Amino acid sequence: MIRMKSTRSFMFLICPIMVLIFLYYSSGRLHLRSPVQKSQADLDRLLYAGRVVASAIPPFQRRSSMSQMLSVELKLHLTQKISGEYDKQGFLTKLNRKLTPNEKDLLLSLVRRPLELQYKYGNLSKGECKPGYAEAKMTSIYPKFSKPAPMFLDPNFKRLSKISSYLPPFGVRTQEKIIDHILQVTKRYSLGSELDSISCKKCIIIGNGGILFNKSLGSQIDQYDVVIRLNEAPVAGFEKDVGSKTTMRITYPEGAIQKTERYEKSSLFVLSAFKPMDFKWLRHMVLDEKLRSMEGFWKSVARDVPREPEDIRILNPYFIQEAAFKFIGLPHHNGLMGRGNIPTLGTVAITMALHNCDEVAVAGFGYDMNTPHAPLHYYEKLMMSAIKESWTHNISKEKEFLRKLVKGGVIQDLTNGI
Repeated sequence: MIRMKSTRSFMFLICPIMVLIFLYYSSGRLHLRSPVQKSQADLDRLLYAGRVVASAIPPFQRRSSMSQMLSVELKLHLTQKISGEYDKQGFLTKLNRKLTPNEKDLLLSLVRRPLELQYKYGNLSKGECKPGYAEAKMTSIYPKFSKPAPMFLDPNFKRLSKISSYLPPFGVRTQEKIIDHILQVTKRYSLGSELDSISCKKCIIIGNGGILFNKSLGSQIDQYDVVIRLNEAPVAGFEKDVGSKTTMRITYPEGAIQKTERYEKSSLFVLSAFKPMDFKWLRHMVLDEKLRSMEGFWKSVARDVPREPEDIRILNPYFIQEAAFKFIGLPHHNGLMGRGNIPTLGTVAITMALHNCDEVAVAGFGYDMNTPHAPLHYYEKLMMSAIKESWTHNISKEKEFLRKLVKGGVIQDLTNGI
C-alpha cells in the first residue's frame, strides 16, 4: 500500500513536468520549422514555459540535460537572427541592430545566462563564489562552448575522442603506452579530495609578467581556492606580490624548475606535453630514474622533480588543441606543431580553468611593447625589449582572444595587463 502511494505521488509530480516539456518542445519544433518568423508574444510564451519547467525541476537536477534542452531551441532561433555577428572563431561581436529591444533582452537572458543559472546570483553576498559563472559568461560570447573536459588524464583517457587522433601537443596519438605506464604509477588523477569536494571553485592563474611587481596582490591571490603557477616562476622572496599559495605548477621539461630547493613544499606538478620526448622525460621523473640524454630538448631540462608520484599529473592536451584551433584561430598545419600555431602555457592554463572552475581570474598577464624598458618578468631584471618574434607563438592573436575574455567578463584581470 505504501509502495502504491509513493508511486502515485511520483506520477502526480512528474506528469505536469512532462506535459510542460512536451508543450514547450512541440511548440519550439513547430515554430522553428515554420517559414513564418516568431512574434515577440511567441518568444515570450516559450521563455515563460521554459522558466516554469526549469522551476519545477528539483535544484539538484537543474544542471541535467533536461534543463539545458529548454534553452537550446530558444537560443537557436535568436542566434540565427544575429548570424553574421560573430568573428571567425565564433565569438559574438555585437548584437544585430535589427533585433527589437525585447528580443535583445531575451537573447541576453538566454545566451548570457542559461536558465538554470539565472536565479543563482541575485541573492549571493558580495565576494561569494558564483557557481557556473565562468561557464555562463563564456557561453554568452562563445555559444559553442561545451564545458565537460577533464583537467588531467586518467586511466580512461582513451575515451576522449578529441585527443585520440592528434599527435602531441594537440593529442596523445602514439603515446598511449607510455601514458598508461605513467598513470599506473601516479595513481591519482584529480586536484585531491579536499578541493574536489568544493562545490564552487575560484581559480587564479599567475602569469610571470613584470606587471606583477610591486602590486602587493599576494594576500588577495592566496584567497583563491586554486592557485595555478607556470614554469619556473619563483614564489620565495616575492610573496608580497605573488602570494605564497601554490595549488599546481604547470610546466614542460625545458620550463621546469631545475634547482630542487626552489620547489614549494606541497603542490601538484603538472606536465603540459608539447612533444613525445616530454612524456619520456616525465616517466623518468615519476620513476626517479637518471636522465641520461638531453637529445630532443631545445635547452637544458630539470633532471629531478622533488615530488612523489601521487603529486604528479598530466594536463589534458585538449586544452592546447582548443586554445589553438578554436579560441585563437592559429594555423592547423594538419594537426602538427608548426610555425605560429602553439598557444602559450598561460593561455592553455586559462582554457583549462574555463572548463573546471566556477570563477576565473588572472594576474601577471600582458606584455606592453610600448614600454621597452619595463621588466619582462617580476623576478628578474630582463627588459621588455628582450622579447623577440616567437617561432611557435602568435602573441598578437593570443592577446586578442584574452581581451575578448576580459571584455566579456569571463575572466577578471587583477593587474589590468591584458
